[in-house]
Amino acid sequence: MNWLSSSPGVVLTAYHPSGKDQVVGESHAKGGDEATSSRRYGQYTMIQESSAKGTEKPPFNRSSSQDSLNEVSMEDYWTELENIKKSNENRQESQEAVVVKEPDEGELEEEWLKEAGLSNLFGESADDPQESMVFLATLTRTQAAAVQKRVETVSQTMRKKNKQHHIPDVRDIFAQQSEAQEKSPGGSESLSARTKENKCQGKDDQASSGTVDNKELTPGLPEDAPASETDINLEVSFAEQAVNQKELIRERMQKIKGNDASLPSFRLPKDKTGTTRIGDLAPQDMKKVFRLALIELTALYDVLGVELKQQKAVKIKTKDSGLFGVPLTTLLEQDQRKVPGTRIPLIFQKLISRIEEGGLETEGLLRIPGAAMRIKNLCQELEAKFYEGTFNWESVKQHDAASLLKLFLRELPQPLLSVEYLKAFQAVQNLPTKKEQLQALNLLVILLPDANRDTLKALLEFLQRVIDNKEKNKMTVVNVAMVMAPNLFMCHTLGLKSSEHREFEMAAGTANVMHLLIKYQKLLWTIPKFIVNQVRKQNTESHKKERRAMKKLLKKMAYDREKHEKQEKTTNDADVPQGVIRVQAPHLSKVSMAIQLTEELKASDVLARFLSQESGVAQTLKKGEIFLYEIGGNIGERCLDDDTYMKDLYQLNPNAEWVIKSKPQ
Repeated sequence: MNWLSSSPGVVLTAYHPSGKDQVVGESHAKGGDEATSSRRYGQYTMIQESSAKGTEKPPFNRSSSQDSLNEVSMEDYWTELENIKKSNENRQESQEAVVVKEPDEGELEEEWLKEAGLSNLFGESADDPQESMVFLATLTRTQAAAVQKRVETVSQTMRKKNKQHHIPDVRDIFAQQSEAQEKSPGGSESLSARTKENKCQGKDDQASSGTVDNKELTPGLPEDAPASETDINLEVSFAEQAVNQKELIRERMQKIKGNDASLPSFRLPKDKTGTTRIGDLAPQDMKKVFRLALIELTALYDVLGVELKQQKAVKIKTKDSGLFGVPLTTLLEQDQRKVPGTRIPLIFQKLISRIEEGGLETEGLLRIPGAAMRIKNLCQELEAKFYEGTFNWESVKQHDAASLLKLFLRELPQPLLSVEYLKAFQAVQNLPTKKEQLQALNLLVILLPDANRDTLKALLEFLQRVIDNKEKNKMTVVNVAMVMAPNLFMCHTLGLKSSEHREFEMAAGTANVMHLLIKYQKLLWTIPKFIVNQVRKQNTESHKKERRAMKKLLKKMAYDREKHEKQEKTTNDADVPQGVIRVQAPHLSKVSMAIQLTEELKASDVLARFLSQESGVAQTLKKGEIFLYEIGGNIGERCLDDDTYMKDLYQLNPNAEWVIKSKPQ
């Protein structure tokens, strides 16, 4: 996939006891003439050929993909590495090693299919094979190709290993999918419509690329140069868009080099049926979104020729209490006993709060480290007193709090960006355009575990607040990205056997990904519309299947099917006339209201009508505390954004119910 996959002797670990460090160093020394050593930076240990150079900054060499980075901007990166090294010399804590398991042939693809909910395509599975057929029928061409490629690999591996259970021929699987699409009413129409839409998308991209991407790839622009915003297409599969643009991009990339300091400005286009963000959907639909996002990400990387390999951390014994070096899920479990509903670790929130109390205008904020010995003492004191509420936060200086925040991230037993997808995050830099890099990051954020995603969001929002004060604190987005990248990508940027030029390129690459995460954070928590539409289609097909099964059952029971079907035609109240929806608000004083649909009626208007009639305690409810939900029909449950046009959404999901309620914690 990238430089890491071909680099020898790379081991991702947590802190080792000193005795184990010696064994690790000795075992690697046997394979070469030079004595090896083990360097510890933050949470991860990297094995390298020689530590003579330490973290000495390599001379600057401008690479074709990093034209914007210069010796001055990279200085913050190398300084941060040196600060991390000094900090860790004072923290010789012993923890179990977290070793990334290298999968055997076919294991990676088998695990991928399981995560995509397609384990019944090979071997024995408790899942209903018909569910997989429904799922496959909703995939785009590029998504289906990604699945087919993995099924072929698993099938070949199983034949080699002489597995006893049934090994399906991949051609049979996708032949069934084609038959299902042909039998489905409008199936061929939807496929042709999708093809037509993709062709149109290719023309649109071609038309816009002359302005947007040239702006994106024009060197010499200042970091904050104003640029027109470009809509990100969320209605067409990202991989399908990449297919349409691939040839155009290849030609253009040969003529002009990239400039990473001046990133293009993207925006979400207005969608009349509403923008869907992570957290808006019910768990059962989010499970489908996760599977589709995994397949789409794989398809995107396949189309662009970038290898995507997931890794798996071997399960280890970790600390089950404390603050530093504790898994995020464990930390949240103990935090939720103190503050129910907490989604971000309390210590993480408090450290950010302490930094902000000192003022975000402080020059060198995040860059200037606290004293290493003082940080060590503060860690010990926090471990003992934080949950008791007796820790004296007044004693924590602002730069110390910033150092503790970065230390917290480094000492997580598994990376904030997860072991499984850390390599995929790092590989984002290898994608040809900023638009595709943004699309990949969008899918990767969806794939993160909830605890990791929520903590990452809090971190990026805080970093943006720091950058908003750059005139005073001298911390631009490039400076902040340089300082924070080593703390999130430790195991990918240190201790590798490589040339100085290559080491610079690796450091610059992770810093650029950090830059993208900060710059585009407001877009990354959006669920693309084409994925939501695929979920709707899956739900519709599943409902049809359930109704067919019910009809068969009713027929056997000699039940009056006509009566059942008549009752089933609509889930709305029988007295609701055409063009009117009934909105339920069980927790408000006005529990129900019939609302006439108009072209301009938005979700915010519906909420305003209910809130205007509140009295007493309910009158204190404010906008942002309650939301309008679309429930049932072709979606499980979806929280609507204020700008959703109700008539357009009703036409998309006429069998939905409409309920006003607060978001679950």
